[in-house]
Amino acid sequence: METRRTPLHAEHEALGAHFTDFAGWRMPLRYDSELAEHHAVRNSAGLFDLSHMGEIVLAGPEAGRALDHALVGHASAIGVGRARYTMITRADGGVLDDLIVYRTGDQEFLVVANASNAAVVFQALVERAEGYQTTVEDKSADYALLAVQGPAATTILAGLTTTDLAAVRYYASYPTEVAGRPALLARTGYTGEDGFELFLDPADAPHVWQALLAAGAPHDIRPAGLGCRDTLRLEAGMPLYGNELTAERTPYHANLGRVVKLDKQADFVGRDALAAVAERGADAKLVGLKTESRRAPRHGYPVLDAAGTPVGEVTSGALSPTLGYSVAMAYVTPEHAEPGTKLAVDIRGRQEPVEVVALPFYKRNS
Repeated sequence: METRRTPLHAEHEALGAHFTDFAGWRMPLRYDSELAEHHAVRNSAGLFDLSHMGEIVLAGPEAGRALDHALVGHASAIGVGRARYTMITRADGGVLDDLIVYRTGDQEFLVVANASNAAVVFQALVERAEGYQTTVEDKSADYALLAVQGPAATTILAGLTTTDLAAVRYYASYPTEVAGRPALLARTGYTGEDGFELFLDPADAPHVWQALLAAGAPHDIRPAGLGCRDTLRLEAGMPLYGNELTAERTPYHANLGRVVKLDKQADFVGRDALAAVAERGADAKLVGLKTESRRAPRHGYPVLDAAGTPVGEVTSGALSPTLGYSVAMAYVTPEHAEPGTKLAVDIRGRQEPVEVVALPFYKRNS
């Protein structure tokens, strides 16, 4: 199968991007320095191409009810112009994907799925919407998605849109224009910083990308790739599908039971299994680990107790550019999940001491 390219591929090439294959897409891993891109997002702004994400539109008088049945959240309660983080699970409660659902009209919802799961989510929504008065369409090819993230994001974007960005609430979206092109502007992101995501016509994406870089030049904006996106979301304690979220774990395992709305009237796929986990408790808990060195625990490394007995496994880990030491997220048994607990990680045969800490590792001042 041929690797797909986003509408901004030529822009990335012109900027000297180093590419990687990700979920069937040719994506920028970095442009120059992952470290510099990471610090730009924390201190000024970074510009990301997220056009590999999947966009699925449900429209019709029962679109909200269909999503209430399909997802763990209460989609029909989302106000027009608002968005909500949620998940779609299997019947046994295992996570198929984490999603953001935008209500774009009284009878229309935009579901944004991870690139690696877009086809699975679309098929599941088609099946679960059967019998409801709604259409389910994969509109991924109709969208390009850009994200400008960082403390200077509002200042940079303000000069390119007439929308009052100060009035745009977190997890809200507005139809507007950016650099003279139609866009759905949302105050969402995956970096732990303030910022915006822009849904655009693919043909307009290069123009808006160039306009953002030009407007951001006085503020030290940098184009940013998937490499720094991963360290940013790790520092912010945000889960990644395939690492913290899998079909073998429920939202409760990942400390995200708050997104499961067991009290909504609609029955939904996975409800019984999730209710059982909520009642008895999960058999593992996602925690943060802080190391005493710069050696980074990596995905799959065993977590050990004081006696050297395995009590869990690392899901993500890296040297934190912001903090200057290595951090990781891991699943451990509940009795080892209390902050302050001393554990170790087997890093290529050597036991490195770690301490359980509360997530997130980094939280912006706001």
